[in-house]
Amino acid sequence: MTIRKISDNSGLLLLSVLVGICSGASAVVLQTLIHLIQNGCAAAFRASGRSSLVYFILPALGMLVSGLLVRYVIRDDIGHGVTRVLEAISKGESRIRKHNVWSSQITSAITIGTGGSVGAEAPIVYTGAAIGSNLGRRFGLNFRNMTILVGCGAAGAVAGIFKAPLAGVLFTLEILMFNISATSLLPLLLSTVSATVVSYAFLGDATPFHFELTPFSIGNIPFYIVLGVFCGLVSIYFQKTTLWIEDKLARMAHPFLRWLVCGLSLGLLIMFLPPLFGEGYDSVRELLNGDEVLIDRGTPASSLLGSPWGVPAFFTLVLLLKVPAMTFTNAGGGVGGTFGPTLFVGAIAGFVVSRSLNLLLASYSIVIPEQNFVLAGMAAAMAGVMKAPMTAIFLIAEISGGYRLFIPLIIASATSFLVSRISERYSIYTKRLAQTGELITHDSDRAAMLLMHTCDLVRDKYPRMNRKDSLRRMVEVISGSSAAVIAVVDSRGRFVGLVDIGNVRKYIFRTEEYDTLTVGDLMEHAPATVTEDERMEDVMRKFDSTRAWRLPVLRADGRYLGFISRSRILAAYRDKLKEFSEE
Repeated sequence: MTIRKISDNSGLLLLSVLVGICSGASAVVLQTLIHLIQNGCAAAFRASGRSSLVYFILPALGMLVSGLLVRYVIRDDIGHGVTRVLEAISKGESRIRKHNVWSSQITSAITIGTGGSVGAEAPIVYTGAAIGSNLGRRFGLNFRNMTILVGCGAAGAVAGIFKAPLAGVLFTLEILMFNISATSLLPLLLSTVSATVVSYAFLGDATPFHFELTPFSIGNIPFYIVLGVFCGLVSIYFQKTTLWIEDKLARMAHPFLRWLVCGLSLGLLIMFLPPLFGEGYDSVRELLNGDEVLIDRGTPASSLLGSPWGVPAFFTLVLLLKVPAMTFTNAGGGVGGTFGPTLFVGAIAGFVVSRSLNLLLASYSIVIPEQNFVLAGMAAAMAGVMKAPMTAIFLIAEISGGYRLFIPLIIASATSFLVSRISERYSIYTKRLAQTGELITHDSDRAAMLLMHTCDLVRDKYPRMNRKDSLRRMVEVISGSSAAVIAVVDSRGRFVGLVDIGNVRKYIFRTEEYDTLTVGDLMEHAPATVTEDERMEDVMRKFDSTRAWRLPVLRADGRYLGFISRSRILAAYRDKLKEFSEE
């Protein structure tokens, strides 16, 4: 079946609903699998009477199982789900492999269910995007429409796992999608609503985080600004530390050595600070309900809880060490995302700031609503780490029912976003792609350029000659061709130069030199050469610097393939821009 059979907008809308239903169902399945694995592991350890070892052994075991599945069964890199979706849009024309429809679900469920310190959101986003991509491919959609379905899948996944349809749309627009028109919003909305309905049907209508809201006081605005600044600094720490640890661990070539190092490190961190076990959402719920996270008093760090200032000090340690715990989980073979840890870190940051302010201002009879700050901290951290303030504001409002806190959420998120933006322009999802120059989101012009491939634009209509050929032979070639240049190659087909027919026209009438002059005498060097796999941005830079109209394209070994021209690039650019920009 091709898109011609569903060529009108209603066909795309029907597909978006189908993608939303499948993404919502996938979110339900993932959450169910995580809970089943968590309950099964907890029961097994209780039965063995060795529950004290759960924090040390279980996460490493889950990482090992996930890593073995990825290495020997899936045989593909499925980590960093949101970044993989961006990469598919940027480099793979929105094509995601079929196994991603299920592989991220299973491995992340094992990782998180056994206590891996990561989130389920990025894997389910990858799953939803894979559903949209493969349905789009099945119906023969073009790049623009398939990308919309990829966005529908990702949006539906976020909506399904959080029961937050508007946040799902904003997540796709802020983080995944480049410029799309207003009419393209309808498929996203249908997808998120469909996914949310599925989630409500199977998981009930309760919000993921519920708490008693303290009414917003305008006098607390300066304190929310302080929270925003703190969360902005935490966001910078989160991103830089994550990428630095990943780079260091990537140097370990042997995967089992890396698993051993990461497993032991994660186990020790969790034994030291039990709130680092798993996603951490239970701890967030406790903070939102006005309770401090229940801590086993036998753990080394629990001694800090005996003094008033020891409590924020303890949670500051949790905040700082959540980042390496998350990174060890992913680097050691686990599959999970940074979305959940970002919310966890933000909640802890909100608690640390509010508790510290309450201790400092106790003598002034000023009481800071700690639950409100936990909620605002989640939004602020998300805005800073993901560079998506609108998604952060509406997601936190939707998942908590805290719509009356819009002003604090906006203040904290905007402040955090601005502070983190000073240090880092890109989000944790886009940083790697930005470093390679392959990020195309939110930039249609650059997207069109990056989606063009040099090898597709080469034309081999130009005559080829050897440098030893005579002028007489060249005249014969010119008379039988309409090409403006002649490619000069050696006996192995390697490019050595070119003859611009306009520049040698005066020699054509010198019949007395037909047998004395050779192509080598009249040849000139190309102002630049292009390789067949060179990025189009680099090709255009060569055209701009040389002011040439056409440049020769070569293989890696120097063999001549043909020429690429400005006019052909511009025509392809217009076609590509039209492909995903036109309604």
